[in-house]
Amino acid sequence: MFRILEAQAPAKQNATATIATLCGRLQSATLLEDRRAAILGLRSFAKEWPASVASGGLRNLIKCLDKDIEDVDTTKITLETLLMLFNPDESSVKASDDIALWLADEFTQRQENITVLLDLLESYDFYSRLYALQLISAISTARPERTQECVATSPVGVSRLVAVLDDKREAVRSEGLLLLTSLTLSSSELQKVVAYENAFDRIFSIIDAEGSLTHGGIPVQDCLSLLANLLRLNISNQNLFRESGWMKKLAALLSGYLKEQSSPESIADWARPQQDKNVWGLLAVIRLFLLRGSIGTQTNQLFFWKSGLLAQVMEIAFHTSVEMTIRSEALATAADLIRGNSQLQEAFAQLDVHSPRDKGPNPQVNGHPNGVVPAPRENVISALLEVALMTSSLEAFDVRLGCCECIKAYMQGHSAIRLFFLRRAIEGHTSDEDEPDNILTILLQNNEQYGGDPYRLWIAAVLLFHLLYEDFEAKNIAMRVHEGDAEKGEEVVTCIQALASNLVTAEQNLEDERVSIAYLTILCSWLYEDPDAINDFLSEGSTIQSIVQLLSQNNPSRTLTLGLCAVLVGTVYEFSTKDSPVPRDTIHQILTTRLGRERYIDRITKLREHPMIRDYEVLPQDSTSGQAGGLPEVYFDSTFVEFIKDNFSRMVRAIDRAPGIEVPVVANGIQKGISRELVDSLKAQVDDRSQTIQRLESDVSTLERKLEQEQADHRKAKDSAATELSRIRSINEALQRNHEEDLQKHQRESQSSQQHLKHQYEMELRRLEGEIQKLKVDHETSLTRVRERDDAEIQDLKSTISRLRNELEKSSKEHVQDLQTAHEDYTSKSAELESRLQRAEDRSADADARAKRLREEAESKEAARNTAQTELDDLLMVLGDLEDKRSRDKERLRALGEPTSDGEDNEEDIEGEKEEGSDLAEGA
Repeated sequence: MFRILEAQAPAKQNATATIATLCGRLQSATLLEDRRAAILGLRSFAKEWPASVASGGLRNLIKCLDKDIEDVDTTKITLETLLMLFNPDESSVKASDDIALWLADEFTQRQENITVLLDLLESYDFYSRLYALQLISAISTARPERTQECVATSPVGVSRLVAVLDDKREAVRSEGLLLLTSLTLSSSELQKVVAYENAFDRIFSIIDAEGSLTHGGIPVQDCLSLLANLLRLNISNQNLFRESGWMKKLAALLSGYLKEQSSPESIADWARPQQDKNVWGLLAVIRLFLLRGSIGTQTNQLFFWKSGLLAQVMEIAFHTSVEMTIRSEALATAADLIRGNSQLQEAFAQLDVHSPRDKGPNPQVNGHPNGVVPAPRENVISALLEVALMTSSLEAFDVRLGCCECIKAYMQGHSAIRLFFLRRAIEGHTSDEDEPDNILTILLQNNEQYGGDPYRLWIAAVLLFHLLYEDFEAKNIAMRVHEGDAEKGEEVVTCIQALASNLVTAEQNLEDERVSIAYLTILCSWLYEDPDAINDFLSEGSTIQSIVQLLSQNNPSRTLTLGLCAVLVGTVYEFSTKDSPVPRDTIHQILTTRLGRERYIDRITKLREHPMIRDYEVLPQDSTSGQAGGLPEVYFDSTFVEFIKDNFSRMVRAIDRAPGIEVPVVANGIQKGISRELVDSLKAQVDDRSQTIQRLESDVSTLERKLEQEQADHRKAKDSAATELSRIRSINEALQRNHEEDLQKHQRESQSSQQHLKHQYEMELRRLEGEIQKLKVDHETSLTRVRERDDAEIQDLKSTISRLRNELEKSSKEHVQDLQTAHEDYTSKSAELESRLQRAEDRSADADARAKRLREEAESKEAARNTAQTELDDLLMVLGDLEDKRSRDKERLRALGEPTSDGEDNEEDIEGEKEEGSDLAEGA
């Protein structure tokens, strides 16, 4: 029986066939219930068989979202199915990471698919909103750039996403925060659009509603992450944030955090990690406004200062109850707030903070506010130095570095502050007072006194390095510092010599490498391009010998120290002079013989290739860089690393420079150092010029004696010339008198000649006037005769003209009559010719008709064809002659001035010819 039933049972379906059937039902179903049932079936397979469900039903599921958007239940199960496809069961053999990429491509390749998901955010249904946000997040995770484009392209997409932040349900709001954070991570356009959708107001509303920094949970952290995305490298959003007054809100949040820290009721231990994350996130947001080199950094610094945020940040940095990570971040933020702004740097030094010596809660005493003694306070610079130099715990290492960074920012770009700081350090060092946080005292004292804390000396060296770096005035001031009293018989040691001695001692004792690096950091930067400092260094001749001796040893564990020693020796040689305590020739000989060129270059090259130098920018420079329980792997300052990298090639080439060539150095506008060969050649030239001058002076004295002799000869010649001149003058006067007598004689003769010529001219003038009068009389007589003759001729001509005019009028009348008669004759002849031409044309037409008839008859008669054809040709010749005659008749008519037409012919000629032609045609 059971076998019979089993045989009659339908065949079992596998999962693939069932999924295919459900996909087919979903595609063809017209009723909502049928589609819902098919989706429920697909949902049950989505976790285990994501590839099959996605390939067969993804597009239909997306269509159902659009078609059934009004039905909440169907939308919910559809979204759940799609989310399962993005997050399949990891144990399933059908699951693959490529499925999520394929699903995301299917959604993002068509804008309307993303628009459908964004439209679901309009619904207030909890699951529709939540699942839609989660689905967009899954798509964005797989294809972030394309998802950002689709959301930005949608007209109301960003507005709906930002509006989700107003949802009071924490799950929906948190999912919206996460989605906006992922979408705005790398898209500047989306950042701007989200910011202008009043996102800042919504973010701070959520922070306040969640309990601010102190009591806020993960939503506050998410809000700060979104805020950081909107502000990071986006000047437009930063300007909007600043102009909208939100910087004061940041200060208010920090103020609330400080109040909570100062209150006697401490926060629970389990809430402290989240509180620290929130505060750290807010400090990170503040630092986004303070990027180095940004055009709006100084404006942002002033706004933060006016809002009181800098003082609050420093309060956090020195609050003992705050975690070390937050304090170090606060110090880094304070450094960014004042860096490069002289106004804020000067104001920063006036701040007071909690004294680092205050280690515990203040005692309660009557008579004070709240019954608590106020905590002791001190100047911020003193507090920073104390924390940086006097704290030795590894837990506080990041705080010490933060204090060092804050002091560097306080001095950066402000020479007056650097000089004041340096003079204050020198005064403290030379005074009898004990100042354990004085950087010069720490550096110049015995190395054994650093107490196992190499970073105390290292931080002091970094601070001194920044005081002296590229500041020749500060270097000159520091060179005046010395150790020992000559009056008491003590050896006087300069600051540079003391530092070099401490360096050699540290290397000989193989102390911590950070100690040697600290001294080398100062010496390399101080001696660079400073011949005076190099001369000071070389005044102790054994120092260069000791350093070269250290370089000649092989110690792989001290690659950094040996490399920096090579840089120091190269710097000394590069900028030394012939007049140095140890001449350049001697230094070059020491380098080439005791060290060798190859070893020198190898030391510097290994330093440059060491990870601590090569990868400095990517390695962590904090407490996390070292091994657990050991010292951090922090060896260099960032500025010193740039100094090494920038001058690496020059230091390598320094050993190849000839000893006789000195490098010119410009310090405070004064060039130092020249080529000694050039000096010697110039001296030789000066000697040659001096000898030439002496020779020329002797020549000048000889010439002066010759000049005096020539002047005496000239005076004698002048006296003889004066005698000769008087003689010549007397002769000239005699000649002048004779000349005047001759001149008077010639004048008298000229006057007589003029009178004679005048008389002759008057006589000739009278004769000419008589002739002119005679000619006038003759001319008038002739003119009268000519006038009379002309009058007679004019009268004769007038009579002739009148006679001719009469004859002309008479002849004209006769000629007109003749012309009219000729015209009438011509008109009659023309009419007659036209009629004759018409008759000729008629006859020609009859002849054509006859010729056509004859041609037809000739065609029917084969025997008489040749004869008829010949006769017809003759007839055509006759007709041609007739046409020629007609053309000639037309030309004769045109010559007579009569109008003609193409049909006019001579009637008589044509008639005769036509008759003859017709007879010939009839005969044919």
